[in-house]
Amino acid sequence: MFSYRHAFHAGNHADVLKHAILVQILDYFNRKDTPYWVIDTHAGAGMYALDGDWAGQSGEVTQGLDRLLGAPQPPELIARYLRAVQDFNPDGVANRYPGSPCLALHALRPQDRLRLFELHPTEGQVLEDTLRHEVHASRRQVAVAYEDGFEGLKRLLPPPPRRGLILIDPSYENKQDYRHVLQAVREGLERFAQGCFVVWYPLVQRVQAHEMVRALERLPVQWLDAALTVRKPTEDGLGMHGSGMFVINPPYTLEAELQAALPWLEKTLAQDAHAHFSLKNSAAPQGTAASDAPARAPRTAGRPASGARGALAAQKRSPSRK
Repeated sequence: MFSYRHAFHAGNHADVLKHAILVQILDYFNRKDTPYWVIDTHAGAGMYALDGDWAGQSGEVTQGLDRLLGAPQPPELIARYLRAVQDFNPDGVANRYPGSPCLALHALRPQDRLRLFELHPTEGQVLEDTLRHEVHASRRQVAVAYEDGFEGLKRLLPPPPRRGLILIDPSYENKQDYRHVLQAVREGLERFAQGCFVVWYPLVQRVQAHEMVRALERLPVQWLDAALTVRKPTEDGLGMHGSGMFVINPPYTLEAELQAALPWLEKTLAQDAHAHFSLKNSAAPQGTAASDAPARAPRTAGRPASGARGALAAQKRSPSRK
């Protein structure tokens, strides 16, 4: 049950897609003064050392964040995400990677609240220590619960301000997670129909993964589904060849930003000629994509110098986050 540790995967291609979209939604929420809640059902440790033993051992960051650092002309969705990562690396070198709890807390205003669930006992303790000592979160603004986020979510909906973002991103190591995600979304919409529900999912060769996305697409709500494949699936069917983000009640600005960002991400993160993206929405007929690019040959992506994680400050973008 407790085998999964996200530190092995921090900053990979899936984190790039997930967190770039998360930061965009938070930025949109902040355009109104009305307070809101962020609820994260599978929070993780909050902060990860990219030069540490776990992330360094897997090397997945070299196929994700590292490829973005110094890449030319990132679209706004990506530039905003990179500015957020830079804020946690003031020396200009990306040796620390913020997970969704830290990215959310960094974006929240004093009137907003963050509610986190983490079942892994070690991850949960690291998360609390990170939030208290590194990000200096107040106990009033942030609460961490050591329990199953699928179950805990029920008692928090609807949030008191009737405005909120719910991030659901389990590891899916347990095949039952696909069913639990769908159930959590359906029950969550019954309690909080206007909520922004964000579901991350892996692109893997499991029938449960495809069935879950198809079931989400049949929900009678507005949604966007952004998926990015970075390589050809393996012959043995193991491993993740891409990932997706399913956003219910998305900001109206998100689709246009994804239309600009996904082709750039495809080129920048491609590991072989099978890389491609898709962008679907609830307005399109089922089974069709609003934007579905064919596979293209990848271009060579810029890589940072060995051991440096790339100089964030060297990128051609505004030094301020907002």
